[in-house]
Parts: sequence; structure tokens; C-alpha cells
Amino acid sequence: MTHYSAERFFDLVLWLAGAGHFIILAASFQVPARLRWKQELAQLMPLNRKLLWVQSGFTVLTIIAFRTLTLALHAELMRGDRAAIGLACLIAIYWTGRILVDAFLLFPTRTGLRAGGSLSAMSFLQCCSWPSPSVFWGLLMWQIWFR
Repeated sequence: MTHYSAERFFDLVLWLAGAGHFIILAASFQVPARLRWKQELAQLMPLNRKLLWVQSGFTVLTIIAFRTLTLALHAELMRGDRAAIGLACLIAIYWTGRILVDAFLLFPTRTGLRAGGSLSAMSFLQCCSWPSPSVFWGLLMWQIWFR
């Protein structure tokens, strides 16, 4: 792959990765209904219920931030600015961790719950497609070693 073709490739996939965060947000809004949170969370103590909602809210805000920053800092990511490369590293680590958690912690324990299992499978497939951590890992490798 030539430098020009690599640059064109990353130019396109960064736009797709930024837009792909919309897909994940759409899926995340299905979580409460699919996992029957209204019934399930009613069994928790109020503090535990609030903790789950707060954690979920911060997850949504993180995904919104990743989407916004990937799209807003597209030129900086393409130039290889240090702060942008740090952001790409953070996003790559986050989505890699998310895939590993889904694959090894959620899949095995949710096999008996059809909604939970299908939701985990859906989030796993979305994380493997867009925004794929491989986009951000690839960008890091391209910017650090091949440029």
C-alpha cells in the first residue's frame, strides 16, 4: 500500500468510524427494553439502581464524545498530531476492552438469557464492524511507524 493510498484509506475509514458510533448509540438505547430493566432494576436497592443508570449514562456520553471527537478532529488525526494520536489510542483501547469484556464476560454468563445473549452478540458484532478498534490501531501504526 502506497502512502497516498493509505492516506485515502484512513481518510475514508475515519469518517465511517465516527459515523459508526451512531449505530452503537442506537443499539445502546435498546438495552433497557431488551434486558427488561424496568422489572429487573425494581428488585435492586435504590442506590444500586442509581449506580447502574449513572454508569450507563457515562457510557453513552463516552460514545458520543468518541463520535464527536473522531469527526471534529479528523484533520488532526490524519496529520498525526500528538493529542489526536492520544485520542486514537484511547478509542482503540476502549473498543478492544469492550470486545474482550463482551466476548469473555458477557457471552458465557448470559447464555441462558436470550435477550442478554442476543444483545451481547449485537454489541460484539457492532464493535467488530464500525467503529472497529482495528481502524484506530491501524491509524496509530500508520502514523507512528509508517509515516
